[in-house]
Amino acid sequence: MRRRLIQSTLAVVLVVIAVFGVSLVIVETRTITSTAQERVDTEAVRLVSIVDSRLLGDETVDAAVLRDQIQGDRYAEIRIPGKPLIQVGSKPTGDVISAKETGEEGETVTVQEPRSSVTREVGRTLLIIGAVALLAVIAAVLLAIRQANRLASPLTDLAETAERLGSGDPRPRHKRYGVHELDRVADVLDSSAERIARMLTAERRLAADASHQLRTPLTALSMRLEEITLTEDLATVKEEATIALTQVERLTDVVERLLTNSRDPRNGSAVTFDLDEVIQQQLAEWRPAYRSAGRAIVSSGKRHLTAVGTPGAVAQVLAALIENSLMHGGGTVALRTRVTGNQAVIEVTDEGPGIPADLGARIFERAISGRNSTGIGLAVARDLAEADGGRLEMLQTNPPVLALFLSRTPPPKKQAENSGPTVR
Repeated sequence: MRRRLIQSTLAVVLVVIAVFGVSLVIVETRTITSTAQERVDTEAVRLVSIVDSRLLGDETVDAAVLRDQIQGDRYAEIRIPGKPLIQVGSKPTGDVISAKETGEEGETVTVQEPRSSVTREVGRTLLIIGAVALLAVIAAVLLAIRQANRLASPLTDLAETAERLGSGDPRPRHKRYGVHELDRVADVLDSSAERIARMLTAERRLAADASHQLRTPLTALSMRLEEITLTEDLATVKEEATIALTQVERLTDVVERLLTNSRDPRNGSAVTFDLDEVIQQQLAEWRPAYRSAGRAIVSSGKRHLTAVGTPGAVAQVLAALIENSLMHGGGTVALRTRVTGNQAVIEVTDEGPGIPADLGARIFERAISGRNSTGIGLAVARDLAEADGGRLEMLQTNPPVLALFLSRTPPPKKQAENSGPTVR
């Protein structure tokens, strides 16, 4: 691209120089020739007037007297009737510029100048024009190189940016070049980089959430399957198999929920459901794990509460809170239900050391953990709660109390903008 820009600029400059330079040479040559002819004519007129003056005054007219009146390398012939030819200067050879004048006494004055003087002057003029043209070409080449670099370097940068995007580095460069078209391309590439970065972040977040949220149901399911393999009681096998099937259904619901939230977290299908069923389901699933750890999990509070939300999402939030108490808490874990205003509240607390003061409300941030854990569980739980129309809060740090708030009243249905009879 640089070479093409330089060549095109140089071609334009050469065409301009050719057109205007040739015209200028022709005009200057004609002007120099005309000026030389005028000088010779003026010299002839001046010389004939001098001869007339001397003849009228009966003064001597000869070569010695007129020699000082001839300038440069000009040559003059004076023909006076009845007198010999008077020659002043050296007679030029070759092509000459000549002028002839006749005086009042009948004398004739002829002045000649060699045309080589005109040729020398034309040559000096051509040399000056050529020097100016050469300077113009050099300036044009330098300007073309500068412009080529100004245009080609940004294009190289933009190509590198596009290559980085293709190689998986979506960082925007926010670099501009002062050229509207190039800056527009840079804006589009930066916008694309930001969108790709958001998409990659969402994909990584979905993978992390899926890994974390599926781990607990799979662990519980494996524990149920282990109990089935260790027992020979058919009734126990059926009971455990039924619970395992329920866990598989919840596992499917977890996957669907994660995929739905990854596309649009507001697409939840809220229904009115019984909180006791969800709580008892979680107690049944987590009791084996707590028994293995030598701890207990209990529930208390107001019974037969209904709430509005997605049962699967609420179960996932409770599972995250219960697992958090199992991993980081101590003693008995208690799930307590209560009512505040128009909301049903499920509080999860334990007898552990509590939440460190330096963490505080940051426990809901991603990658924030008091121990060697992923720091994703509570963040995902809060996202699920908010996507389901509820909220997850920390009421106190010691003893730790985390509360899930759920609405007890279904949201009002939106009326259709254009109401009218339904035609079937």
